[in-house]
Amino acid sequence: MKAIKVTCAIIHFDDKILAVQRSTKMKLPLKWEFAGGKIEQGESEIECIKREIAEELNIKIEINERLTPVTYKYPDFKIKLIPFIAKHFSGELKLKEHSDFVIANKEELNNLDWAEADLPILKEFLAL
Repeated sequence: MKAIKVTCAIIHFDDKILAVQRSTKMKLPLKWEFAGGKIEQGESEIECIKREIAEELNIKIEINERLTPVTYKYPDFKIKLIPFIAKHFSGELKLKEHSDFVIANKEELNNLDWAEADLPILKEFLAL
């Protein structure tokens, strides 16, 4: 099973962090995740995350750092999740695909029911 390459962003809004909740129509319904999406052919990781965030959330971000990618096998698919730490640059947040969002303190992020692939990324981020 080939891994689907997906980027995600840990987006800072000042001193708080954005998390988004998957809709009931998506795989892993109602799980929380860092926003992002699939890398398209010929697209760099940075181009992908900036495009996905603009498409899904209506905002522009500035990339600060790349964290350790995570490969995770769910029962029916496998992903390679490539995380970036970013900050909100411009635009008003509007959800296009997700059902909900929170802008939370780092400590509050542990209280969410995360998609399994995002957990190692959350752990690495919280340890920074």
